[in-house]
Amino acid sequence: MGIFDIFKPKDINMGIKEYQTVSGAVLLDVRTPQEYREGHIPGSKNVALQSISKVSSVAENKDTPLYVYCYSGSRSSQAVRMLQRMGYTNVINIGGISSYSGKVEQ
Repeated sequence: MGIFDIFKPKDINMGIKEYQTVSGAVLLDVRTPQEYREGHIPGSKNVALQSISKVSSVAENKDTPLYVYCYSGSRSSQAVRMLQRMGYTNVINIGGISSYSGKVEQ
């Protein structure tokens, strides 16, 4: 990883592949419930950024691997910081569904 890699957009497709290999991981969609209903990645759980304090409903254990996405990667970045402040230790921002190339369900 080079010094400028932090400026590269996250690759949600690679993030999904990694998520699928991690036992017990949760795929967390932090978009609004309306956005989630319009289309989400199969298997994801929806906890909107503005309700992130309710994340324990999908990840009670603070060591649970959380793979977080939103529409563009901005809200998921905010969510990762908030989750870390809440004590979650294994949180990864995988970016935005806008660049996802896999199947989406409604």
